[in-house]
Amino acid sequence: MTLDAMAAALRQAGWGVRPPDQYIPDLDDEFLGIWNSVKDNTLISIERAFALAAALRHVHQNRIGGDIAECGVWKGGACLLASHILHHSADTQRLIWLYDTFEGMPPPGDEDRIASSGCPLSERSPEGWWAAGIAEVRKTLTRSPLPLDRFRLVKGRVEDTLEREVPESIAVLRLDTDWYASTRKELEVLYPKVSPGGVLIIDDYGHFTGARRALDEYFARRGQHPLLHRSDYTGRVIVKD
Repeated sequence: MTLDAMAAALRQAGWGVRPPDQYIPDLDDEFLGIWNSVKDNTLISIERAFALAAALRHVHQNRIGGDIAECGVWKGGACLLASHILHHSADTQRLIWLYDTFEGMPPPGDEDRIASSGCPLSERSPEGWWAAGIAEVRKTLTRSPLPLDRFRLVKGRVEDTLEREVPESIAVLRLDTDWYASTRKELEVLYPKVSPGGVLIIDDYGHFTGARRALDEYFARRGQHPLLHRSDYTGRVIVKD
């Protein structure tokens, strides 16, 4: 099955369903224009895309320092959207970090299930899902209004790459690797680097049990209870105190 056919099948099954733009009349024209130019390169919903855009506008307007980092990038559509938002805001000095295997999903753990059904993901053999090679992602990024030296592509499993290559500080952190082990590692290494007032976005809190457990455990261990704002059925947004 090709990547495009897989994406179509996932949408038909209810994953990443995008409501027509006319059903979301409050979204601004600038965002919608950007969204329409990048949506074929991402599986996130329009609501999750708008949450990312709002987070980027928030850190710009409030002069919150740090780079942009995404773990799990597929074809790079969300980072392409981020670059357009930064460009429109004349906020062009931040780096955008893209962490991915660029070879598809690694095997899930026992903690990783479909939240709505409890079905273990190991039964669906998801290893290799959503594979997009690093050359394909770089091709996506050539459509960015920002120069390519604004992007840092870090290839490999985050459990390994986060041991050696991380931003000094982060303004917006978006986590979309789905599984428990990777999300836990991302939180442990990258969330402490999020600036006060910066934004954490968890893409699959509502869809995959592993992502949810990793987030819940992380804050429980620290005795913290941040507000998880719902962007859609699966996305959650946290503004760091």
